[in-house]
Amino acid sequence: MEWTLERLNQFVTVADCGSMTQAARRLGRAQSAVSMAMGLLEADLGLALFQRIGRSVHLTPAGEVMLVEARALLNQAQALDLRAQALAAGQAAQLCVAIDEALPYPPIARLLRELAQQFPALELTLLNGTAAEVAQTVQSRQAALAFQFVRGPADAQFAQSYVAGVPQMVFVARDHPLAAKTRITREDLASHRQLVMHIEDVEDLVISPRIWRSESFYVLADMLADGIGWGILPRNIAEAPGIEPRIVALDCPELRLPPLAVRMLSLQGATLDGTALWLQQRLAELLILGD
Repeated sequence: MEWTLERLNQFVTVADCGSMTQAARRLGRAQSAVSMAMGLLEADLGLALFQRIGRSVHLTPAGEVMLVEARALLNQAQALDLRAQALAAGQAAQLCVAIDEALPYPPIARLLRELAQQFPALELTLLNGTAAEVAQTVQSRQAALAFQFVRGPADAQFAQSYVAGVPQMVFVARDHPLAAKTRITREDLASHRQLVMHIEDVEDLVISPRIWRSESFYVLADMLADGIGWGILPRNIAEAPGIEPRIVALDCPELRLPPLAVRMLSLQGATLDGTALWLQQRLAELLILGD
């Protein structure tokens, strides 16, 4: 077969216009050239694609099937061209990113939508897990970079970059004894069980002598909502649909918590391309906006 992408494009245009003359105007070609191209395409395919009625043309049943195939081929050709241009411009062909499951979802969702638009040729693999798990994916070279809540100093093998901060507060179940108090002191907190984030020997601020630990913010939030104890949570975790109605924030003037930092991890010495740097900058903007 000797058909070309140019002829397929002409075929789609004629089908869309329903007229050789209108298609020729849209394509900037002579009507006779478009008509000849369609005749050659029909000869190459061995199919009648159009029924010609006066100055109008209508797809035959075979033509309707071939139109679907032609559109698919043209879309694939466009995707190939876009990917070649992106690679020629130095963009990454593939990228594996690990994201801490506790990070705020709306900014992450918007980040991925914008990534798809900004880098249409990119082949992305997305991994999720706890802060410790996403760091492990970078350590094992499964992921090129990871975004996580800061849980203590990063190992020397990692390069780290600050991204943004997420507000965190002290929370307790609505029926917990502490929820009845207007203002809470550190002494009040120390008299009740504390639920603490604990990852690889790194813990949140410990105030109570009675402690339960978890490496997952979501597990911690569930235990907290069940009245097992009080704990410190990022605001986005506390606002989760299954958690927010069951808990309340505590006002403790003696305990002013800074925002929980978010960082990007990669291996020391690794070269970060424009895609990775765009991800870091855009996620920082979205987290600051709270979007």
